[in-house]
This record gives sequence, structure tokens and C-alpha cells, in this order.
Amino acid sequence: MKVLFVGSGNHGKISPILKSQGDSLAAAGVEVEYFLIKGKGLKGYLEHTSPLKKYVKENRIDVIHAHYSMSAFAASLAGVKPIVVSLMGSDVKATESYKLVIRFFARFFHWRAIIVKSQDMYKDLRIKRALIVPNGVNLDLFKPMDKATCRHSLGWDAEKIHVLFPANPFRPEKDFALAQKSVGLLDKNLEIHVFEQVEHQKTPLYFNAADVVLLTSKWEGSPNVVKEALACGCPIVSTDVGDVSERIAGVEGCYVAHSRNPEKLAELLNKALNFEGRTKGNEKIVADGLDNRQVAEKLIRIYSQILKEK
Repeated sequence: MKVLFVGSGNHGKISPILKSQGDSLAAAGVEVEYFLIKGKGLKGYLEHTSPLKKYVKENRIDVIHAHYSMSAFAASLAGVKPIVVSLMGSDVKATESYKLVIRFFARFFHWRAIIVKSQDMYKDLRIKRALIVPNGVNLDLFKPMDKATCRHSLGWDAEKIHVLFPANPFRPEKDFALAQKSVGLLDKNLEIHVFEQVEHQKTPLYFNAADVVLLTSKWEGSPNVVKEALACGCPIVSTDVGDVSERIAGVEGCYVAHSRNPEKLAELLNKALNFEGRTKGNEKIVADGLDNRQVAEKLIRIYSQILKEK
């Protein structure tokens, strides 16, 4: 089976999410190729319709798996089939008119499978046949490691308490200002770290070096950073977005704030910082079927069913 991943290539390389999912499929015996679109906005994506059509024809692709709606629009207008579409969060959290466009394409271009990442996304999208398949976690990469060793590797002060904000602080939907307010209310020797130009392969060091992970997003689909933090056994405090409540349910040392109140977040941060040792988040990832290998099996079943029907 040969699957073509279609996605953005604006950063000059395959995104970590696509690469991780593609690698897990390849490990399961699927031949995965990538068609990266380098362009901004709808015009930039539509300019790739002819090259995409030519690529699929010349390479005898069995399934086209488009990631994000813009890639799916380009694949649809290129006339390539069959198309599987993964909507990643921002697509479904867009305006109602944009969601109408997604529903139009899904129906009239006969997207064979539509994947969303959480129950919350499913409710927002309002396409009954959509499938909920969260992205998986590479448990060979994201796993508990020695905290002191990771801190030394990153050059973090061993005498301080470290809070990790696992996002780019300049993205407004991540609400870094709320994180700063919440941390500022704690009477502790704290330092806050962010993910800004941090290589994906290096992020496990950050999770394992941190005392707590703090996510204050205004909205999410199924945030990978929460699953990765769980896999590393890190205590977590998060706003109630996406599927976070479901992901951390029952994991001691992890807490969800049901309001965007900095005082409440600070209270939960104190609880998380008082938690002894590492959490059992790694076990929860496996129990939820979110090891990369488990997710790859689900995708292969989807592809196989489409090819069988074809």
C-alpha cells in the first residue's frame, strides 16, 4: 500500500506531526511518500493542484492523506482520489463560513474519510461520518528520563523550580499572558520556559527537565504537547480545551482549570508542584490507544477499508 501525505512545506521540511505519523506507518509496512506545499493562503495551495495531479499519476499512489483543510482543498481540485482528510484543530475552530466550505468539499468531492482529533472537534464540525483519531505519541522518544540530567543538558538552574509553557508565546491563541499572570502569583523561585524555535527531537528534554507543564490555550484540537508531557510523566496544568480533560482523566498530578482565572491556575500549579515524582501518564497514553503504533493500526484499517470499497 502506497500512501501520499499532502501537507504544508512552508518551514522547509516535513512537520513533526506528519513525520511522526508517517514513520509509524512506514514501520508497520506502509509505503509513505510526501507532497509538500510551499505557498501562503488559498492561492498558494491552489498553485500546486497540477503538480499534485501529475505526481499522483506518475507514482501510482493508492491513498492520498491530506493534512489540514487547505491541503485537502488542493487535493480535491487536483482531482486525485481517494482522499482521506485529517483536520487538525485550527480548521474546525475557524469561522462558521469556513466550516461550511469544509462541509461542501467533504460532500461534493467525496472525501472518503474525515478524521478529527477530539470529540470537541467532532461536535464543532458537525459531519456525522467523521472519525475521531487523535495523533499518537512516539513512546521511544517521549519517555521518562532523569530530571537532573535533562536540566544539566539544557543549562537550567538546579536551584529553581521550572515551569514549561510548551508553545510559541507569540501565538495569541496560546495566551502566554495568562500563563505569566498565573506563574507570577506563586511565591516561589520560579523560571518559565517556552517552545520557541525548539527542535522537536529536543522537546523530551524540556518535558523531563520541567517540574510542571502549563498550557493556557484559548482553544485546541487534541494538543500533542499534552500527550507528550504525559508520556514523559510530567505533571500538567491546563485550561479546559480540546480533549485535555479526557487525556489527563485519572492521572494524579495533572489538573484541568475550568475557568480562565489566573488565581485558579496558580492554585492548581501549587498542587502539581507538590506532587511527588513522575505521573503515570505514560500508562494512560497506552491505555487510551495513543502509542504511535496503535494509531498507525487504526489508520491502516481506514485505508484498507477504502481500498476494499474501491
